[in-house]
Amino acid sequence: MKDNTNTTENIDTQSEIVVGLDIGTTKITVIVGKKDQYGKLEILGTGKSVSNGVSRGVVANIDKTVDSIKIAVEDAEKESGITIDEVYVGIAGQHIKSLQHRGEMVRDDIDEEITNLDLDKLDSNMFKLVTIPGEEVIHVIPQEYTVDGEDFIQDPKGMAGVHIEANFHIITAKSAAVKNIIRCVTKAGLKPRDLILEPFASAEAVLDNDELQEGVCLVDIGGGTTDIAIFLDGIIRHTAVIPFGGNVITKDIKQGIQILEKQAEMLKIKFGSAMSSSTKENVIVSIPGLRTNDPKEVSVKNLSAVIESRMKEIIDLVNYQIKSSGYFDKLMTGIVITGGGSQLRNLPQLFSYITGKEVRIGLPNEHLGKGSKDLIKSPIYATGVGLVQKGFENVDWEKVVGGGPDSNNLELPEEPPITPKSGIGGKLKQMLEDWFSDEEIN
Repeated sequence: MKDNTNTTENIDTQSEIVVGLDIGTTKITVIVGKKDQYGKLEILGTGKSVSNGVSRGVVANIDKTVDSIKIAVEDAEKESGITIDEVYVGIAGQHIKSLQHRGEMVRDDIDEEITNLDLDKLDSNMFKLVTIPGEEVIHVIPQEYTVDGEDFIQDPKGMAGVHIEANFHIITAKSAAVKNIIRCVTKAGLKPRDLILEPFASAEAVLDNDELQEGVCLVDIGGGTTDIAIFLDGIIRHTAVIPFGGNVITKDIKQGIQILEKQAEMLKIKFGSAMSSSTKENVIVSIPGLRTNDPKEVSVKNLSAVIESRMKEIIDLVNYQIKSSGYFDKLMTGIVITGGGSQLRNLPQLFSYITGKEVRIGLPNEHLGKGSKDLIKSPIYATGVGLVQKGFENVDWEKVVGGGPDSNNLELPEEPPITPKSGIGGKLKQMLEDWFSDEEIN
């Protein structure tokens, strides 16, 4: 990234700027950040635009999506004074699927200790799983290992053993959806440094270490979908995507009250509540009529009843996913809801009533510096902030393995490094490299 406000800034400082690009169903956000002297994230600028070309997390119109990305990037550049050319991009949508699989391998020599190379080979075998045509494995997350019959090993490096087994959480995506995201980013004049699964990013921004260790369910309510991610012992254990989000509530209001969609969205934001029982009976809102028609009066009680009906359906689906995952009784820290849809009044109470769990709203300020906490207060920025934090993890990792500006002063590891488990990396990075190679050839 280039800093337009200070041309004397050294190259090393410039390389410490990371940009996250969240391509959502209703909005596209760009977050520019860097680390402060205490290691906290400092937000330099943000950009936001209406997402016109995305449906339920999937690109439906390339040109409209590209235009929206450019607007958001331009706003972020003006606010931050940074010329943006590389971004960490979030990937989500109904096409994202997950499954559990067990892999194993037999080593040749018991006298040699288990190394990163062995674990990397075991991970790589999971990318060869047979998937539905048009889909492919994009990420492999080890859960725990078994070495020569000894179970529940978190990190077997350095141990002796011949037979290594592991439970894996495997995430797949539609190849076309991934390529369309890459195409939009490149057409907007940007280079995607990496694609990161959005629930991973949101979790990074709103969850603390105690929640990740003791068991938590993150529910990211977006415009088109609701993403679910369950964490325990610091590892993601279950992921799911529900094809309903804030937009379906807006459409319910539009059809139920017979008003324009933009009016329905405004009503939802300003007067909506997830619990009609907490709404006063005699509160009426007047909506301007179309053309020469008289204004329409809307009961806030009825409005909340429409919202509550749909939110109960979404929460029931979330509850079903938690129970079917097998981790319902292990969520010691409850449920954290984030995303734009989490801003509905009384939503935590409705969640808690239906699930029986403690519920809080996750704000993306867990790892922010003091000044940035005042700037980023809304959960709509959770994914964007998380993408920046994940980007810094990759930057720090590249420095460790010799990719950073001070690599000449570092002692490189003897064996090939593996992609950090907290990032998406791996298959998607290879897809990005293949994509740009094809572009150069053509």
